[in-house]
Order: sequence, then C-alpha cells, then structure tokens
Amino acid sequence: MERNEVPAERKWRVEDVFENDEAWEKAFSALDPMIDFARFKGTLNSAENILAYFKAEEAFSIAAMRVYLYAFLKHDEDVRVTKYNSYLSKVISLLTRAGAETAFATPEITALPDETLTALIADKRLSEYDYALSRIRAGKKYTLSEREEVILAQASDALGVSGDVFEMLDNAELDLPEIEYGGKTVRLSHGLYSVIMSGNDREKRKETFAKYYGAYRKILSTIATAYFGNVKKDIFYKTVRGYDSCLDMALFEEDVSSDVYKRLVSCVSAATPLMHRYMALRKKALGYDEMHMYDIYPSLVDDAELRLSFDEAYDLVLKGLAPLGKEYLTLFEKGRAEGWIDVEETAGKRNGAYSIGIFGTHPFVLLNYQKTTHDVFTIAHEMGHSLHSYYSNGAQPYAKADYKIFVAEVASTVNEVLLLKYLLKTTEDVKLKRYLLNYFMDMIRTTLFRQTQFAEFEEEAHAMAERGEPLNKDNLSELYLALNKKYYGDAVVHDEEISFEWARIPHFYRSFYVYKYATGITSAICIANRILSEGEPAVEAYKRFLKGGCSTDPVSLLRIAGADLTTEAPFDAAMKEFENALGEFESLS
Repeated sequence: MERNEVPAERKWRVEDVFENDEAWEKAFSALDPMIDFARFKGTLNSAENILAYFKAEEAFSIAAMRVYLYAFLKHDEDVRVTKYNSYLSKVISLLTRAGAETAFATPEITALPDETLTALIADKRLSEYDYALSRIRAGKKYTLSEREEVILAQASDALGVSGDVFEMLDNAELDLPEIEYGGKTVRLSHGLYSVIMSGNDREKRKETFAKYYGAYRKILSTIATAYFGNVKKDIFYKTVRGYDSCLDMALFEEDVSSDVYKRLVSCVSAATPLMHRYMALRKKALGYDEMHMYDIYPSLVDDAELRLSFDEAYDLVLKGLAPLGKEYLTLFEKGRAEGWIDVEETAGKRNGAYSIGIFGTHPFVLLNYQKTTHDVFTIAHEMGHSLHSYYSNGAQPYAKADYKIFVAEVASTVNEVLLLKYLLKTTEDVKLKRYLLNYFMDMIRTTLFRQTQFAEFEEEAHAMAERGEPLNKDNLSELYLALNKKYYGDAVVHDEEISFEWARIPHFYRSFYVYKYATGITSAICIANRILSEGEPAVEAYKRFLKGGCSTDPVSLLRIAGADLTTEAPFDAAMKEFENALGEFESLS
C-alpha cells in the first residue's frame, strides 16, 4: 500500500508540529542564533546566572526538539525520501554542536562548594531545577576537573567504537546463509529467524537455529573482542571517576540503588523452579521426547489469534482499560480521534512500533497494524507510553517532564496486563483462554526471566574483567551456557549453539540496560493488580506516578503507584502471577 492510499484518519498529523516543510525550515534556521551559550561560561556561580543559563538552554531545547520531531516523523513515513533523511541529519548535527557548546555547564556548577549547591537547591527561584541540581551535587565526587572532563568528552567517540563494530558485524558482515523458505531460496535474516522460531515447522526451526548460530560461531572471537572492548571502556570510566564498580556507575546515572538490582536477581533466581516447570509444561504440551532451545518459542495453542480490524482492536483495548477510569479512557480515545497514530503499513515506512512524546506537542505513535493478537496488545502498549508522556509533560515543567528510562516500560506494560486480565475474565472460549495464558507466561518469561538472565551475564562479565580476567569467546560462552541451564532447567536440551546467544544481543553495548525491562514488568504487574483490587484510590495513585516525570528518583515514584522495589513484595507478586497462569493453563489442558 502506498501512503497516499491511506485515509487521513489513519495517519498521524505531523502538521500539528509544523504546518509544512517551509515552516520547519524557518524554525530550523532560527535555532542557530540560539546556540549562544559560551556567554555564560565562567558565570555559573549564582542563582541568577544559573537560572538565566537554564532558561536559555531550555528555550533552545524545546524549540530544537520540536524541529527534531517533525524531521523524525517525516523520515519514518518513508525512509526512502532523501529530503527528510537530510532534515534529520541536519538537526542531529545541530544538536551535537549544541551539546558541545553546553558541555562546560555541569562541571562548572559541580565545582561550586557543597554549601553553595545546597543553597541553590533550596532557592525557590530554581525550584524547577532542584532535582537536577541535587543530582549534580550527588555526582560531585565523580566529576573531574574541567580539563579532564573535556578530554573525556573528546574521547567518547573513540571509546564507543566497540558498539559500532558490533553493529557493523551484526548487520553488515554476519554471513547468514541462504535457506529454503516459503517455496523459494531466501537469505536468512534476523527478522526471518524470529518468524521461523515462532513457527510450527520443527525441522525448519532446527535447521535455522543451527545455521543462524553457525554464522555467529565463525566470527565469535571478533565479537568477543568487541564486547571486551565495551567492558574495558566501562572499567576505564569507572576507574577514572572513582565508582566502586561498573554496575554502581550505571545505576547512579538512573538514580537507582544497587539493592534494587541485586534484589531483582535474587528474587528471580529463587523463582527459577517456576521457569523449569513451565519448560516441562511446554515439553508435555508439544508432545516431545526431547525439547530443544529452538522449541521454546512457538505458541502452545494454534489458531486462536484475535483477528480484529484496527477499530475493533482499539475498542477492545478501551474495554480492557476501563479500570483506569473515564479520564484515562477519554485521553486514550483522543489519540485515535485527533491524529496521534499512524496505523497502516505502507511502502517505505519504518517497520515496528513506537511512541514518541516531545514537550509541547501531543504524543505520536507509529504502528504497522496487522490483524493479530500481538498487534492488539501493541496498541495498548504504545498508547501506554503516549499517555505516560502526555500526563508527565502536562504536569511537570520542562526540566522535570522527561521520565527516566528505568520507568519507561511501566505504563505500557500496565496497559498490557489490564487488557490481558480483561480478556481472560470475559472470554468463554477455552482455546482462546489457553492462548492468552500462554501469551502471558511468555511475556513474563521473555521480559522478567530472560532479561534478568541477561543482567546476570553482564554483571558477571564485568566482574570478571574487573578482577583482571580477559574476556574471550570461550569464557563468555561458558558463562552464558551456565546461566541458560540455571534459568531453563532440565526439561530442555541446552544445545551448544545457545551458548553463543550472548554474541547477538545489541543491548549488551548499552551496559546494564536490560534489567530495566525486568523491573518494569514487575512493577507493572504489581500496579495493575492494585488497580483491579483497590479501584479509584489506586488509579489516583497511579496517575500521580504518571505525572511525576523526573521530579524525584524513579524508585520513589514507583512506590507512589504501589510498587515498592525496595522490598520483595513486587517480585513475589509477579512470580505469583506466573505461577497462577501456569496452574490455570495446566487445569485447562
């Protein structure tokens, strides 16, 4: 389908950002004179001057992000259009230049005496920036001299090359073979691998699994070297800044205690017998004498998809989210009615789905909607992101509006859990109920168990390197295989190829990122259960979380909503949900 064939009500309204390209170009041209931050250098030693700097930087950022948003959306409508590729490149280049121009500010403020920083945080004129200033004060002991900070900033591109090497290897130089698929010879790709692994042709899964990881085996030493380089980069930053560990450094950036991370790993590790039970259930349901790692992806229930039109799916999601109350549902409907969502798959359009919310505009959602159960849940998920941004941007000043990545997946997953529970409660179709239970169990398996497994791998790999042990293809693969056995248990054959899985995970080049998926789903399950059991008081508490932005640390915000990650309760609640789904699926089998 071409874009001009899509009805207007199925396309997002980019004109809500700028009326047309001419308006964008005028706004872009106005940005350059705003990059005049050098005038503040050497003056950031009083509330008045710091406030003036923050306001100037904020005015630029709000204008620049609006310019970025338009270019980003137009680019994704059709990635083949050179004009919008150019727009996007130009604005990214300008933002990079602005970042260099403002690099002096944080070190300059950090250099102020503690008592001065404390007074600035308490100054009502700077109330919009009190949390940001408190984080600057907290990071004072990890901040180097201005000259040293400049050196680190200039070295960042070179130190980040490991991730670039992996991306090139994984996307350009990985020698994936040809296979027979769909009656013709095709080149295996990452996307096709996922499709085949979820399919019902077991022999094709086995063949594809072996060939896919066989390609990684050929370049495993190179990928191990790239990953070791990434870990050494983390150790370098940790050492020169004075953190106790790479993990502590990563958690400090998110303002999260290491106790939360350790509690996640501890609680999920204690619950691995439930995963082993699920693997045994899969093996029995599939009727296999031996179940391999290439057998863990297909649904246990065939032909139970929700095949709904977009509007039918949207209406169903609204019913599932009814516990969130009239205000939330009205905003959710606003997204469909007022051009937030780009629905249809069209030639040249970026694939996948996302939500993007920029301060000063309504959120935008990219879909490529198909009549599948997954895409019904994708509506709930992406609009969850959107309404989180809508509430946060509406309630907070710009400086506090952008919530941290640590909580970014919570609102989206609350929506998914509420929809799932509604469907399980209302459907009388036993086959559909079993399908949904399987869907829920796999959501928990892939997001809570699997991401925690990844987190353990990252933590131990970094610890090995910090102890002076070089990382190579052998010890990394041995570590990963041991963790795979721990998480999946004896009901599955731990094929040699799975020991190489670490080599294909791009998130490992954003160190200590994946655990946030696991804490996100844990929090979401806990919050959804509270909403369903307590009603309006829980909804109001949840809205306070949605409106919280980054007004305080993310763990405190989640506590407001009813998910206290400083205790084991949310983790226990998530595992109880998994156990209940297992039990119900077994009883319906």
